[in-house]
Amino acid sequence: MKQTLTITIERDWANGLRRDAAQAFQGKRVGNVLSFSEPELFFGKLTANRWALVRSLQGAGALGVREAARRVGRDVRRVHDDLQVLMELGLLEKTDDGKVLCPFDDIHVDMHVRAA
Repeated sequence: MKQTLTITIERDWANGLRRDAAQAFQGKRVGNVLSFSEPELFFGKLTANRWALVRSLQGAGALGVREAARRVGRDVRRVHDDLQVLMELGLLEKTDDGKVLCPFDDIHVDMHVRAA
């Protein structure tokens, strides 16, 4: 089954959670959503190197840290640290045998940056 992740920037993230919960209680599919309250948080967590990791893992199945580092041409230690952040965010999952995988076939970023 194809899985899509939607990443949003919502200053009022609590309102977004309430909206999604209300839809779920009505039997509507909410889907996978990752929300950031500020664009700065989004860009601070999802750096260019981390995006490259996510893209290299999409559709690749479960990979070890060394193989992930080889695919992006980076140091194993730094890739390990980035993989930890991506797993904390929910973009990647750790398998029972310690490998990592990206369960999302499609990642959609929905962002509006407005004047304060």
